[in-house]
Amino acid sequence: MTPTSLPVRKGRDFIARHGETVFNAARRLQGDAPHTPLTRAGFAQADEMGRALRDTLGAAPALTLWASPTGRALQTLAVIAEHLELDWHGAHHDARLVEIGMGRWGGRYYADVGGEVGPVITPEGLLRPAPDGEDYEAIAARVTSWLEATADDPGDRLVIMHGISSRVLRGVMTGLPDHPEWRAPIADGLPQGSLVVIEGGVETLVHRGTGHAPA
Repeated sequence: MTPTSLPVRKGRDFIARHGETVFNAARRLQGDAPHTPLTRAGFAQADEMGRALRDTLGAAPALTLWASPTGRALQTLAVIAEHLELDWHGAHHDARLVEIGMGRWGGRYYADVGGEVGPVITPEGLLRPAPDGEDYEAIAARVTSWLEATADDPGDRLVIMHGISSRVLRGVMTGLPDHPEWRAPIADGLPQGSLVVIEGGVETLVHRGTGHAPA
């Protein structure tokens, strides 16, 4: 369902995957759970992204802040905003940036679900959609809706989100072809604490995190 045309952004989009959480560390399916706090490693990864952005943009850059409304995204943003000397309270939050919904599998251990239905993680590091969960076409539709609604954001912006949903957003923004099975554009996976920049449909890695992939 790759969109044929999107509004052209007149700025750069820095897209970050939040730091490691307690669910990531415990190997539990996190999905769109709202409250899964960062671990100490997750805070350290947010620090690394903050330093990388400070080196790239300097202090108090003209940067529109966006984040998924989940606690882990907002915690990551708080650390990065401190590095940049920006006001965390001025950030915009949007539920269209949340992680893939995992339905009845959400919150359960990967191993337990895998024991019942087979591998939950594909060889590409993608999550197999749950029977009552969200599919990749739905993620592509909602992130495309967000892109269309925010196309008039001035200049550069920072977007803090999640492993799977950021892969779809990046795929949409860089015009990737639809995945043959999941029927949505999906970019390559990156570990927690990673940061890319997309400008004019071209993606560049700014910082590769020290976390794990997939989500």
